[in-house]
Amino acid sequence: MSVSLLGRSLLTLLDYSPEEIQYLLDLSKKVKNEAKTGRVFSRFTGKTLALLFEKRSTRTRCAFETAFGEEGGHPVFLSTADIQLGGKESLEDTARVLGRMFSAIQFRGFKQETAEILSKYSNIPVYNGLTDLYHPTQALADFLTLRENFGELKGKKLCYIGDGRNNVANSLMIISSKLGVHFTIIAPAQLNPDDALKRRCEEIAKSSGAVITVSPDKNSIEGADAVYTDVWISMGEEDKKEERIRLLSPYQVNQTLMEKTGKKESIFLHCLPAVRNQEVTDEVLDGPQSRAWDEAENRKHTIKAVMLATLIKEP
Repeated sequence: MSVSLLGRSLLTLLDYSPEEIQYLLDLSKKVKNEAKTGRVFSRFTGKTLALLFEKRSTRTRCAFETAFGEEGGHPVFLSTADIQLGGKESLEDTARVLGRMFSAIQFRGFKQETAEILSKYSNIPVYNGLTDLYHPTQALADFLTLRENFGELKGKKLCYIGDGRNNVANSLMIISSKLGVHFTIIAPAQLNPDDALKRRCEEIAKSSGAVITVSPDKNSIEGADAVYTDVWISMGEEDKKEERIRLLSPYQVNQTLMEKTGKKESIFLHCLPAVRNQEVTDEVLDGPQSRAWDEAENRKHTIKAVMLATLIKEP
């Protein structure tokens, strides 16, 4: 099957077929290998990228800037203090202007609707660097890391433990359902994923063979090939800190929990930044099963692959 993603936005992986996701992962592997050999290209020469940030970032900003810049492109960082973003000027008008001046837009912020409006009115590719609902570039990096460790992913088991209704859990559930990975969310009932999204992923999973499970039982981690967690308090939810710590303290990923997988080859994943010794202990994050640092590096390679696929005719 020939895959062309030229001109496409990446707002959520719900919009991408399994074949298109596999293509992006294959291209990510290719550009990572290029980076390791020291080969230098200039595939973004003459192109510009607007980086719109409502939320702070280390990995997302650095990945987009370095991936675009080292290929000869010109990334421009724009925070809400730098431009009108739904303030004095409507969001639609900002999108129209940016679409006339840039080759693509990255948006990292709160509302998924903002990313969708930017895509609709700019008429250029828009990349979701994180919204309250989805984090698709993170999920691609996660699955590249899984492929590097396990090869074929169909039938593997990925367990996410913690806040089961955040953007990372949502995107992992989507990509797992598309690619045939059994996905389990282990969370207190108060933090279960959106039921409508879960039902949609279960419907998608009928074609891939994936099994989607949501459970409060930590023993559901048995048989997991990978264990994943994220911070307990997401950006913008700091007022819920005490409640989240109370709900999620029993779900800390520590060595005892990792051993419950029953597999010595199980790996640990975290999208970072981590609050050490809260959602995960130092022993696990810095231990031999951790792939968090590979995962962080892979943000760059998967983001470069997305931009190459959507901006270059023959990447």
